[in-house]
Amino acid sequence: MKVFIVGASGLVGSNCMQHFTQQGWAVKGSYFSFAAEGTVFYNTLDPEHPENYDIAAWQPDIIVHCGALTHVDYCETNVEESYQKTVQSTINIIALAKRCTARLVYLSTDYVFDGKDGPYTEEAPLNPLSVYARHKLEAEQLCLAEVPGTLVLRVTNIYGNEERGKNFVSRIVAQCREGQKLTLKLPYDQFASPTNAMDIARAMFLLLRDGKSGIYHIGGTDYMNRVALALRVLQYFPHAEYDLIPLSTAELNQPAARPLLGGFVTAKFSKEYPDFLFSNVDDFLKG
Repeated sequence: MKVFIVGASGLVGSNCMQHFTQQGWAVKGSYFSFAAEGTVFYNTLDPEHPENYDIAAWQPDIIVHCGALTHVDYCETNVEESYQKTVQSTINIIALAKRCTARLVYLSTDYVFDGKDGPYTEEAPLNPLSVYARHKLEAEQLCLAEVPGTLVLRVTNIYGNEERGKNFVSRIVAQCREGQKLTLKLPYDQFASPTNAMDIARAMFLLLRDGKSGIYHIGGTDYMNRVALALRVLQYFPHAEYDLIPLSTAELNQPAARPLLGGFVTAKFSKEYPDFLFSNVDDFLKG
């Protein structure tokens, strides 16, 4: 199997690249702004860019699209840029997948829901609250409509090993190890399913191997708010200095609305793969 991963220098993309390679698949991955080791340049907004890797010539069987603008509040005030980097980039990847006659994998989010009745199954009513969420849903639906056999994985609160250590859990770990005092102002009323990026890669591999398509919810075994997630990490650093200030989402006054009760019910995936064990934050920190 030949897989091209768009956005392989990021958290999910890099874990997919690692796992698929370990499973014996031929894998290449691209970067746009951060040239991670082993990646090639590809600008999803300019398919004719002269420095783009010639994906079509490599003829992948599968294209995994991990790239997007993920800064939710920035998207709220930069609507056109959000559209370009989430929707238009996906439109361009759809055209590429058609050209290669490749299957497509799209990474979506629990932000496609309004957070009033989570955690969510795949059949739950959709109601995105923010610009970011609306653009993610539009891109998700375009993939499903345009490319037969598309696989959509909705994921949330992703953490794990990555070269830049940008994710929430890794940033706390790094600051604790460096002896920095942390000031954490975190919402106590936003709940989700923190998920290890390697679990996403492992689940995606099985689904692709078995020719699955459609929407799957992928999430870790924890269901918690950001305050509890931070405390879970901090308990592994008993000498860490920190000020933890729990706030309501309303008090945070963020530009973009958030789904409060987000996260996922993973029953669909678990029924099809009963032997698959999702990990949790403790597993990651102990490892």
